[in-house]
Amino acid sequence: MSRYKKLSHVIYYHNYHIVWTPKYHYRVLKGVRKDLLDKDIQMLCEWKGAEVLELSIQHDPVHMVVLVPPRVLVSELMGTVKGKKLQ
Repeated sequence: MSRYKKLSHVIYYHNYHIVWTPKYHYRVLKGVRKDLLDKDIQMLCEWKGAEVLELSIQHDPVHMVVLVPPRVLVSELMGTVKGKKLQ
């Protein structure tokens, strides 16, 4: 299986490592919040057409490696994941 993805007129491999933290670096991402965040990130990325290759939710930062199709802006994807933009 090739690591490259295909759409109707393009072949791509847009792999991004994204790191983000909660506001003021509060260590709130543990327990039930961590599990809910994991499910929500997977669901929202799938909804936008992105594929989560790796996801590490620690107490403070969140590390994601995401394969994003060319029709989706990375800023749009992160706005959706972080809850700022649901279009």
